[in-house]
This record gives sequence, structure tokens and C-alpha cells, in this order.
Amino acid sequence: MLKVEDVHVYYGAIHALKGISLEVPQGQIVTLIGANGAGKTSTLNTICGLLKPKSGRVVFEGKDITGLATPEIVKMGLTQVPEGRRIFANMPVYENLELGAFLNKNKSEVAESMEHVYNRFPRLRERKNQLAGSLSGGEQQMLAMGRALMSKPRLLLLDEPSMGLSPILVKEIFSIIKELNEQGTTILLVEQNAKMALSIAHRGYVVETGRIVLAGDARELLESPEVKKAYLGG
Repeated sequence: MLKVEDVHVYYGAIHALKGISLEVPQGQIVTLIGANGAGKTSTLNTICGLLKPKSGRVVFEGKDITGLATPEIVKMGLTQVPEGRRIFANMPVYENLELGAFLNKNKSEVAESMEHVYNRFPRLRERKNQLAGSLSGGEQQMLAMGRALMSKPRLLLLDEPSMGLSPILVKEIFSIIKELNEQGTTILLVEQNAKMALSIAHRGYVVETGRIVLAGDARELLESPEVKKAYLGG
């Protein structure tokens, strides 16, 4: 479904991504794990058009989308839930969700998407008129995911969904991610919680200083001595 081929990205003189290549097969959860600053977010931002690679290409469902504007990429069915949620704190929950469907001018379709999101996240329905900034961290993460789902993506990019959440909420968010995948959404997951990410993923990539250093079946990576030592505390 998605191929990233030998992508190089620079921030000024800094060579951030040094030939990243990865594949996301349709129907799978693929995870990128690695330390802070390894290049995980830069990879997602390049895929969804927020960063332009100096070389290499991004191919989504057989189409070269390298350098396309982000709204065009969203229209094609690829959406990102950014790190840090980036919700609109001074707007109510329902308006945050509406913004997720800003490209869709069909009101009944938007209403249908909204209903679908409320069914998936009942807490958002309960709080739909509440200001988004007054939600708990877990609810804000649900809102960020719900907003992304409003555009009915076929591929969802998730950037650090467990960041700052309590262990109980982390479990809840990960079970939602697994459910979304089981219902047909393909997922590329960037996550510092390597154990949780690999436990729900089909395939994993380990990123270090802008390069993929390990790749393979998620279960195998969970058992890999290098991964255990570097990311799983033993």
C-alpha cells in the first residue's frame, strides 16, 4: 500500500533521513521504533507531504506522491495523527471533529462520519460540546484519532499515540488501534513504547540516526537481543 524508497531529507545542513526505505502492506500494522530524534517523525512528515525529500520517493497505492501538497495526500486516503495531538483547545469537541472532514463538502457524509467516530469513542459523544482543551490526555488522544478518522483514511499514520498517558490509557489506546486495523484501516505507527508497539504490529522497523538498522516480523523483533537491549530494558 505504501512504499518509501531511499528517502533523504535535510533540515538546512542537517542530514535527518539518510536513505530510509520501508513498506506498509495493505491491512497491516507496521511500526517504526527508535529513540527520540532518530528520524521517526521526519519519516511520517515526509510521507504526508509536510517535508519535501531531497531525493527518493514515496509511493501510495501505486501512485508517486512525493512532493504533493498535504491536502492532496489526505484526499487520496492517507491521514496523520500528529505527535502531541495538536487539537484546537479553544474549540468544542464537535468542531475539532468537523475540521477533520474539511475537504468533504457533503454534509450528510460528514454527519455519518461523525456518528461513526462517536460510536467508536463514546466519551467524545458525552463531551461533544466541551472545549477540547478541558479533556484529559487520553480523551485528547481519542479526539485527535477521531478527527483523523473523519476523512475516512485507508492508511492512518500515528505519531506517538501513547505519549504522556497513564499505563491504563496506553492499553486502551492500543486496543483501539488494533480494532481500527481489524476493521480494515492500514496503520503506520511511530512509538517510543517499543514493547506495546511490537506486541500489536505485524512488522517493525528500527530507526537510528536517520537510518533503518533492523527490520522484520514484529514478533521476531520483540525477541531480538539488540531490540531487547536497546528498547525493552534488557
